[in-house]
This record gives sequence, structure tokens and C-alpha cells, in this order.
Amino acid sequence: MPRLLMVSTVPATLRAFLLPFARHYRALGWQVEAAARDIAAVPALQQEFDACHALPLSRNPLDIPTLLKAPAAIRQLVEAGGYDIVHVHTPVAAFLLRFALRGRPAGARPRVVYTAHGFHFHRHGGALANAVFRNAERLAAPWCDALVTINREDCQAARAAGFATRIEYMPGIGVDTSLWSPERVDPDAVATVRAELGLAPDEVLFLMVAEFNPGKRHRDVLAALGQPGLEKVHVAFAGDGPLRPILQDEAGAAGLAGRTHFLGFRRDIPALMLASRAVLLPSQREGLPRSLLEALSMGVPIIGADIRGIHELAEQGCGRLHTVGDALDLAAALRELVEQPAVAAAMGARGRARMVRDYDEQAVIRLHDALYADLLKD
Repeated sequence: MPRLLMVSTVPATLRAFLLPFARHYRALGWQVEAAARDIAAVPALQQEFDACHALPLSRNPLDIPTLLKAPAAIRQLVEAGGYDIVHVHTPVAAFLLRFALRGRPAGARPRVVYTAHGFHFHRHGGALANAVFRNAERLAAPWCDALVTINREDCQAARAAGFATRIEYMPGIGVDTSLWSPERVDPDAVATVRAELGLAPDEVLFLMVAEFNPGKRHRDVLAALGQPGLEKVHVAFAGDGPLRPILQDEAGAAGLAGRTHFLGFRRDIPALMLASRAVLLPSQREGLPRSLLEALSMGVPIIGADIRGIHELAEQGCGRLHTVGDALDLAAALRELVEQPAVAAAMGARGRARMVRDYDEQAVIRLHDALYADLLKD
């Protein structure tokens, strides 16, 4: 049976996104192994893969001492593993792995697949940064057998830039629409959420699920919440990160403490979503955001920045878009869904139908089945 190695820079990527794929191929009898930095620190992964391997990787491309060790370690692992396919995720790991295995004839190396979870060059990026990242991806493209893009904008950009490899589009890594379903949530859980947050019957809740880092632009939500016409609107922020205490203080200073709820890590995200009018994501860069996929699968509409990935999820009347960094534009989108609950409900219903039809996890796994089979027959 085939041997598959899944690689990411950090083990969180494997745990959050790739376990359904590992389980699928292990159920078929494949040998499925994983590699990432500090992977031994996540014991749960040891049970999900046939073997786990630590690699000297870093998210920081300027962590030169660590990254200089990576190519030799990757080559040693791949040579010892006898893999048929190596599938790498996240940009730093992908560049280093492709570099490490470059130049080897097809018969002397595994098939190499890279899934780009959002290129670092994009239409809202700076000219210099875009040039650097685009050229790095162009350089590394011939060193793999297939490049998987998870949104249409990246797929078009890769083709327009002339990346010399096979380019595939897949709708993200999928969402389990049977799990992320409104039918699986007890209505009492939704009522409990609203009671916990102290919401009056006429107050409207919006939800943002994201790590507190500058790129997610939580401050835009705070700025929008202070605009006229939103006095009975609350926003719940689920997630954690270094900016959380800073933004909590800023919300208090702006007089928003009573209407902003900093929840930290939560296990009841489906109930929080159903308690909300819409799920927000004002980010400046995304690939295909998981929180919005899950919201739409729950039948909850989305409001997000008009950027790659978010734009295509909001299509077909599933949500509203606002200009990146424009708090007034975001406030207008909030106000519309506050004033028109029936419009919001219709958006959510369309989103649920789209997720089941086009983004279901099993459909994405079948796309991987087809790609792997095609690569292995060559």
C-alpha cells in the first residue's frame, strides 16, 4: 500500500486541518506519517499517525540557524521513509521541503504535493513583499509535482505568474457539514449562551472567531461597534492571542466594555454561532478561512473584508463584504443585518446549501483521492 507523509511547519496545522485526511488514508490501509516542529509535544497526534517525526522548522523565515538545518533533515527523513507521496502544507515548510528534494529524478523521489493555504503575495499586499513572495513561489514551483490552491484567486494568480508545475484548485480542506450542522445544536445551548452574555431579547449578537493578532484586524470591529445605530449590538470574540488584553482595555476605554465579550478559547462555537446574527472576519489576508466555512455550514451568514477567500465565500448571497480597514463600511454591513433579520436568515440558508454542495469535507477528500491516484500511476 502507498506510504504518505504529511508535513507542516507546526503540529497545530496537522491537528486542526488534516486529521480527516490521515484517518481516511489509514482506513484504506495506507501508511500515513506526519512531520512538523515539536510534534512530540502533541501526544494526541501519535495516535492519529503511524509515525510522527520532528523537523527543524520555523514560521519565521528569518530564523536562519533553525532553517539551515532543515534541508538535510528533510532529505534524511524522506530517504529513510520510502514514501510514495509527500504532501506539505504551510509556506516555510513547503519551500524548504521542495528545496531539499529538488533536482532528483522522478523515479528517485516521492511525488511532492504542496497545498498553499493562501499565498503571501496577494492584491492587498505591498509591492516589495508581493515581488519577494511571488518570485520565491515561482522558483520553487518546478520542484513539486502538484500545487493545490484553496481559493480561485490564488489559482488564477499561480497560472498568471507562470508557475511551472501542475496547478489544482480545491475548495479549501473542506468542512464536515454533518458535524457543523444547526440540527446538532440543542436550542437550550443557544439560550444558555445568550444568558451567559447577559443579552436582552432585543439585543443582537455578532461573533468573531480568530486569533488575536494584527492581521485579523479586531480593532476594525471595535471601531464599527461605536458607530450610530448599533447601540443594541454586542460582539463576542472567541479566541486568544497576544493582543487580547490590549484590545480588551481599548474596548473599555471606548465605552464598549458592556457590549464586547472576550471569551478566550471555547468549545461551544456552534452554539455561539447560532446565537449570532452573523460571523465576522475583517482580516487583511486569508486563504479560505475555516471560521467562515463553519459559520455558513451552520446556516449563519458572514460579514468579512473583501479579500481573497472571504470574497468567494460571500458569493451567491451568503454574506456581506466591506473594504479592508473601513470601519464605516463594516458598520453599514452590521446595521443592514441588524435591521433585516429575514435577509440574514436567507443568507444563512443559502450558505448552508453551498457548503453541503460544494465544500463538504468528503468531496474534498475525493479530490485528493483523484490527484494522488493520478500522480501514482505516472
